Amino acid sequence: MLKGNMAAGVGVKLASWSSRALLYRTTSPGGVCRQHAAVTQIVRAKSSATADSQSNQEFCLQLVRSRDYDGFVSSLLLPEEARRSSLALRAFNVELAQVKDSVSQKTIGLMRMQFWKTAIEEIYRDEPPNQPVTAELWRAARKHYLTKRWLLKIITDREKDLDDRAYRNLQELETYSENTQSSLIYLLLECLGLKNVHADHAASHIGKAQGIVTCLRATPFHSSRRKVYLPMDVCMLHGASQEDFIRGSREQNVRDVVYDIASQAHVHLQHARSFSHNVPAAATAAFLQTVVLEDYLQRVRRADFDIFHPSLQNRNPLLPIQLYFRSWKKTY
Repeated sequence: MLKGNMAAGVGVKLASWSSRALLYRTTSPGGVCRQHAAVTQIVRAKSSATADSQSNQEFCLQLVRSRDYDGFVSSLLLPEEARRSSLALRAFNVELAQVKDSVSQKTIGLMRMQFWKTAIEEIYRDEPPNQPVTAELWRAARKHYLTKRWLLKIITDREKDLDDRAYRNLQELETYSENTQSSLIYLLLECLGLKNVHADHAASHIGKAQGIVTCLRATPFHSSRRKVYLPMDVCMLHGASQEDFIRGSREQNVRDVVYDIASQAHVHLQHARSFSHNVPAAATAAFLQTVVLEDYLQRVRRADFDIFHPSLQNRNPLLPIQLYFRSWKKTY
């Protein structure tokens, strides 16, 4: 019996010694250092990724705020889950829009457009280029399953617009607006998780109105650089030459051109609103730009369609408040 107890005691001691030896081996200084280094690397990688993500988000926010203030305010009024993606899309749109005015040669512009075409393909292969806007766009595309076709259509028509010539007619301007501005609104609707045929019809008309208004608003700037992009058929109808716009003419024939073009934008807004009873209330968040369009059309009417009137060169300080109330009422 005594021998048995002694044997058992020895067995316990051996087991205890083996456990300590094993504990010593797994928690030896070298092992602890290696584990600590591995954990540190993981933490640093996560911290770096988070910092990069925040930096990319901030870059897009600042780009949109400085280049597309109306779109910036509209994005802030979207639901939180769509806000960041909206800013990414608008930053993408700004990047493309400023190519035409920032390059001296068409070849350089084509190269930049090719970069964006390649970037979109890489985004949908989950291999986005190391650039803030593409990184944010990749995040938005993954989160909301954005349709690649709309992104590529925006690039393709922006690329065609590098030809640096006036639109032949109003229909050509509307087609360009549909393929660029309307496509952007379709993507915003996807960010909101909406697929509705009535919302799409409204988006189509709002995009056309926005493209027309953008062309009008930019005319004084382009004219100062001796460039005119207004539809030639409307100009010829009223006997207004490109030189009239370059000189900043405020004659009646120039006002008549502006009146006709602005009226077409107004018609598209009315058509868009004719779908309002069938459009989901949630979709109105993507249509806040109608406030900006309506504001400009009202101001140009008050200026008697004098597109060079000083009052049209200033931003309406009440616009953010108007956008807020429209988003609160869920109307467009």
